[in-house]
Amino acid sequence: MAQRKSRSDRRIDLIEAARRAIIRHGIDRVQLSHVAEEAGLTSGAVLYHYPDLSELLVEAQHAGMERFYEQRLRQLVALTDPAEKLVMTIRSGLPTGPLDPDVRLLNELGGAAGRNRVYGVLLTSLYDRQVSMYQSILDTGSALGVFKLSSDSLTISRNLVALEDAYGYRITARHPVIDPQEAAELILSYARTATGHELTHPAVP
Repeated sequence: MAQRKSRSDRRIDLIEAARRAIIRHGIDRVQLSHVAEEAGLTSGAVLYHYPDLSELLVEAQHAGMERFYEQRLRQLVALTDPAEKLVMTIRSGLPTGPLDPDVRLLNELGGAAGRNRVYGVLLTSLYDRQVSMYQSILDTGSALGVFKLSSDSLTISRNLVALEDAYGYRITARHPVIDPQEAAELILSYARTATGHELTHPAVP
């Protein structure tokens, strides 16, 4: 007999279903029935766990953001060289390809942020945390003499996050010559100038 899922497991399943529904239908058009279809449940079953659909959609968006901050921080713990940390962080912030679900989800969120204050706050919070993550790497590298920064670390960090966003969008928009590897090299070219370091350490997402 199959084991019945716990309430927490069911909520996790619904968050994943909501993510798929958002990507398929768009953040402004997704409905309760779409989430239920993706989850293989009735609308009533979805409402049992999430009486407010908007709460579920926000949780789905937040779950998609984890990869671009929390997971990257966990990867950094295993590294000690600031240059290697910077290369890894740049590479891990890009889509794996045009169909990358996490980045497509962020694109949906970005499109709706101007119309939905909650979505705008989510994106602003993610941006600020990513900037802080880069700034910590740059400040550490500068203090250790590994980097010779061309300007203040905050400016460089904001530019790095902006480049991530811009090239990430181009990848998901299927630009014919900008794939994840090319995008990483383009961002690294700026980072090399900004840090005075060759940044040749191998790193993978």
